[in-house]
Amino acid sequence: MSERMNMLKLKNSAFGLLLLLGLVAMVPRLAGAATPNAQDILAASDAVRNPAKPFGLTTHLVEYRNGKETATMSLAIYAKAEASGGQFRNLVRFVAPVRDANKLMLKSGNDLWFYDPSSKASIRMSPQQRLLGQAANGDVVTVNLALDYQAKLAAQEDIQDGDRKTRNCYRLALAASSPDVTYHRIELWIDTTTNQPVKGKYYSESDRLLKTAYYRKIERQLGADRPTETVIIDGLDPSWVTVMRYADWAWRDVPDAWLQRDYLPRFKPE
Repeated sequence: MSERMNMLKLKNSAFGLLLLLGLVAMVPRLAGAATPNAQDILAASDAVRNPAKPFGLTTHLVEYRNGKETATMSLAIYAKAEASGGQFRNLVRFVAPVRDANKLMLKSGNDLWFYDPSSKASIRMSPQQRLLGQAANGDVVTVNLALDYQAKLAAQEDIQDGDRKTRNCYRLALAASSPDVTYHRIELWIDTTTNQPVKGKYYSESDRLLKTAYYRKIERQLGADRPTETVIIDGLDPSWVTVMRYADWAWRDVPDAWLQRDYLPRFKPE
């Protein structure tokens, strides 16, 4: 009788263990004490996108409508993080098309200025204004999202990246910390292994989906594996696509003088 009772207890214990394992398997991956901090994940992704020292690169933008190229633009970008705070200041020089050559755009703090050498006038701009296709001014300049957005960890899930490969990602919900940022809120998918940004969905203040972006073509640049291409798809018209490609990465001396509005008329590219 005692042996039979022991067998029943063993079976009940085994059943209970299986039931417990089944319940654990049903719990979302984010549950548990080891849940990573969303703001830390976002900061790690910023470090993947942004070199730690002053640098320069060239950004080529190509707009497509229904698969046909309709416009192009090239920009030289010089970026430097502020000593206090860590947010980037940027000087953007227009290279092509010829009609726009040597026009400048300056981001200093939350201020964005456009300078036209033909009129010698600098005009304050909005980061939300479009530069070409679906690329807004705020997409071209280098930014640390962790300083401009509050992040929450929404899920850990498998998604398809821009090359249709499956990636396990953290999905972060980003809420703007101030009205001066480019987008009111963002959904951002970040690879759980590499911290590389994989996909983003960008929304207006009225919660309209403005665009979906895929971060592609990871290459070793300035000491880290970084995306060198962003594919931007319009939120309402998927046939309207803008591709941003990054090249000519280099460590650069970016003098503080370059990053002052009053210096724009005197700036001469090296």
